[in-house]
Amino acid sequence: MDDPAMEDSDDAQLAVWRANLVLLTHEVGAAARLARMMTFSASYLKLMLAGQREFSEEFVRGVEAVTGLPSGWMDTPRAAGDIPDSARSAIDNESPRARFRGTAHPVRKKSVLRPPEPIFGQPAPSKRVEEEAFGAEAHRRLAHFRKLRDLAVQDVRRFERYLNHPPIELAAVRAKVEDVLAATDIDGHVHADLTGRLEQIEKHRHLLLRHVEKLQELLAQLGEGE
Repeated sequence: MDDPAMEDSDDAQLAVWRANLVLLTHEVGAAARLARMMTFSASYLKLMLAGQREFSEEFVRGVEAVTGLPSGWMDTPRAAGDIPDSARSAIDNESPRARFRGTAHPVRKKSVLRPPEPIFGQPAPSKRVEEEAFGAEAHRRLAHFRKLRDLAVQDVRRFERYLNHPPIELAAVRAKVEDVLAATDIDGHVHADLTGRLEQIEKHRHLLLRHVEKLQELLAQLGEGE
């Protein structure tokens, strides 16, 4: 049976972590920015902030690394004035100091109960061994899946940044096309076709951004309910 004192200690530490996480994401939009820095969905992070999802020490250490906080900073109750300017800047500018490829899920406690001893020297049944082997394989496959998922989320995030900050702004392209139109007489149909193409590019760029953001959110949620 688990030690009640140990469980209380774990709950108290989780409460400190959650309070500090709430402190870090107090500013408007900070939760969404931190979620993207951690390659998590904003909705899942908000569930953690609201106390509707537990999270692991691995996730806490990841928050420290990604925001540039000193190791162990999250373990002590903090006030707003305790947040280093570098960590505030990292979240405000959404500029992670490290990459997080772990999981937020707490590791389940191992049972300390032992199976009954074999009677009269008979070997223990192999069913428990098979179940443990199956569980280990399922955990390995889930960890591998989450690693692949997180890599995909990172690439989608890079693509989103590319769409938001392309090497050539559409305004510059539009200006060049307008210079061409002004330099010569062009058939009205061709003129309308050129300007219409520019408008469609801008329209579909915004549409593509929405699809990319939704793709990122859906990928981040995969496997988090298991």
